[in-house]
Order: sequence, then structure tokens, then C-alpha cells
Amino acid sequence: MPTRRTILLGGSALALAATGPLRAQSAPPVPILFVHGNGDHAALWMTTLWRFEMNGWPRDRLQAFNFTDPLSRSDDAVAQPGRSGTADQLRELAAAVEALCARTGAARIALVASSRGGNAVRNYVVESGGAARVSHAVLCGTPNRGVFNWEASPGSEFNGRGPFLSMLNRRDSDVVPGTAFLTLRSDGNDKFAQPDGRFVGRPGVATGITAEGPALRGATNIVLGQLDHREVAFHPRAFREIYRFVADREPATLAVAPEPRVRLSGLVTGNAGGVPSNRPVEGATLEVHRVDPATGERRGEALLKRTTGPDGAWGEVVAGPNDTLEFVLAVPGHPVTHLYRSPFPRSSEVVHLRPARPLSEADRAAGAVVQMTRPRGYFGLPRDVVLFDGKEPADVTKGVATDSATTLRLPASEIGRPVVGLFNEERIALRAWSAAENRVAIAELTW
Repeated sequence: MPTRRTILLGGSALALAATGPLRAQSAPPVPILFVHGNGDHAALWMTTLWRFEMNGWPRDRLQAFNFTDPLSRSDDAVAQPGRSGTADQLRELAAAVEALCARTGAARIALVASSRGGNAVRNYVVESGGAARVSHAVLCGTPNRGVFNWEASPGSEFNGRGPFLSMLNRRDSDVVPGTAFLTLRSDGNDKFAQPDGRFVGRPGVATGITAEGPALRGATNIVLGQLDHREVAFHPRAFREIYRFVADREPATLAVAPEPRVRLSGLVTGNAGGVPSNRPVEGATLEVHRVDPATGERRGEALLKRTTGPDGAWGEVVAGPNDTLEFVLAVPGHPVTHLYRSPFPRSSEVVHLRPARPLSEADRAAGAVVQMTRPRGYFGLPRDVVLFDGKEPADVTKGVATDSATTLRLPASEIGRPVVGLFNEERIALRAWSAAENRVAIAELTW
């Protein structure tokens, strides 16, 4: 097993030596199952999957899966509609591990988890005998000591003194022999590893948690500078650590090179009552259009028009690696959602789509509602360049990176005009659609 240690990596760019293509091996590399976090879905691992492919990992030995109901309960022991408890996540993870082993013929696999997904991994590997199936366990930003440790919310899965984490943390060591554990965390820029409770609704109240909360006793613990809660799973620097821990060598590249033809597919899933869901949606309609990268204006006929069946699959669309795309998603009970995306450099089967939440009173009073979202990280000000319609967003908190979305409400006179979102080097142009027609436009960042 790797040496147990904590490694501090500063904020400067990593200099990686060129190591050449994946070495010849007597056996194929270990299959890897990627486990998403609270309220999320498998699509967040898309860029990580691309980077593994770029380093020679066979696509059929990489899998990102969905928990059915990804959002945690307020009290882990009390059922809530559309939410899951730790027992639900344990059951689904165990089934996914067995399915991947059966499909690949591998006796053991690696697990890589973001945030809450790491709770399920620990529960499976340490408490439920899963070590026999798992060679490596990588936990990225998992709140292993809790998001808070206080008397309030005693049954929460994220309460360090609650039943679930008390069970996981009861031993002198947090790991078990035979499975190599790695944790990745931020050096103070993780919104869920903060000493003050302002990010969990109790400003000025000590959480009892520090930036070291995601570390595990007995694991290799690596600190990735000022990366935020999600970036410690999805940033290229996180990929580098994940790859070299599982593969036992440096990756040859962090870059994602384009394919000549890009095949995209995925699922349409729900968002009922403000609760994100990974249950497939039947009867959703989807159109996919090429758009002008400078203005968001459509180019030519639709690439795809499809209505989903019971499995929620929206089909396959073929595009070029430089095509900027608009996905128009109509799900009953939700606004028609115009999702604008940067070019996809490579194929993906996890382009999962959720509709926007129903419009608020403030949204309905506006002429148009446009948003910019960053699923694989947060907007850090002043760490990042974040401009929406030419201005730094007023609704993004400065300091600890905590916001992954920003919203503009425009007057009716500006319906139809282009709006540009910029995050560092990624730029997306979208069009303002009429809120009176129950439409929302979202620039969804990839990087």
C-alpha cells in the first residue's frame, strides 16, 4: 500500500514530465467506478473520463453511474420524498460495483468519489466488506469529519456527532487493509470544511470542523491548494493525483485532444419540487442545434429532435469537436430550458440533462432570465475571471468559493439579444428567451 502521508501542493501550475503513452501491461488496467456527490449526477465526471481516455485507459473500463435519488435526507433515519439515506446509497453502490465486475470480468475495481459519494464508499469498503472488491478508494472533498459537529440536526448524515459519521469514525484508523485510500482536499477554500457555520445557515456559530475535515487516518492525504469543494474532484490537478494513485505513474497528459467526430448521448432526468432527481423522464422533448459561438444564433436545421421513452434516453447526436451547441429541453411542469454548451472535444455517454426549476415570482416579472452555471466547480472571486454580460456578477460571493450559478433578469426589450458568459478561458454566448413564454436560457460551463 502507498505510504500514508499528507502532501501540500501550492497554487502554482503543475509541471508534469512527459512520460509517453500508457505502458504495456500484462493485464488491462483496473476498472474504475466514479461516484458523484450530493444532488449531482454522473455527467460531472465527463472531463475526468476524457482525461483517463487520453492516457490510454480503455473506455469500457471507465464508468460513472447515477444514484437514483442523489439528495440526502434532513434526518438519515427518516424517509423524505425524492431523497436518499445512507442505506439507499450503500445498496446502489454495492450493486454498481458488482455489475462493473461482472461486465469487465475483474475481481476488483477502483472507486473514485466526489463529496457525499465518499460516504457511500467508506460505508461499503470499511463497514460492509467491500474491501474484497475494491483495490483503490479515492475520496475528493468528502466531509469525513462532517460539515458540522454540533447538537442541531442530530440525525444528519453530515453531522460529525450523528449516528452515521460516529459509526464511520469510531476506530483508531479510518481505512482497512487491502484497499489503498487517497483523500484530496482544499487548503481552506472548501465551503463544506469551514470553521464558521455561515455556509450552512448558522453564521457566527462554530462548526467544529476545519479544512482538515476530509482527511482520513491511515490514508494518503493530499492538499490541493485553493481548489474549491468540487474542483478537488474535477480539476486537472485533481485528475493528476487520482491517476497516479490508481495507475502508480504520472499521466502522460492533462490535455483533452479532440476527436474528429463526437458522439453525444445521455439521459433526461427530473427536478421535482426543487429536489434534483436522477430518475428518467418519459415524454420530454429535446432539440439540439448548432449555434454561432460569438452570438448563440442557430445555424441550419436541428441536429436532433427526440421525445424520450421510459428509460429517459435522449438518443445520440453526432457533432464536430468545434461545434457550439444549444440543447432545448421541454419537460412538463418546468420551463423550456435552453442549454448552451461549449464544444465537446470528445464523445460522451453521460451528457445528462435536467430542466430548470419553475420560475420564481421575480423571474416571471422579468422579460428574460439568463443564467451561467459551473457544475464542476464554483466561481471564486477574486480567484477567477467571471464575467456575465460584460460585468462581474453581483450575486457571486467573494472569498471562499461557494456559488456555482449566477442569474441575470433582463427587461422585455432585450429578449433575443446575445448574452456572453466568461469563466477564465471558457466563453459561451447564449440568447435571451422570453420568460412570459416560460423559457430560461442557461450557459453551462464544461471546465
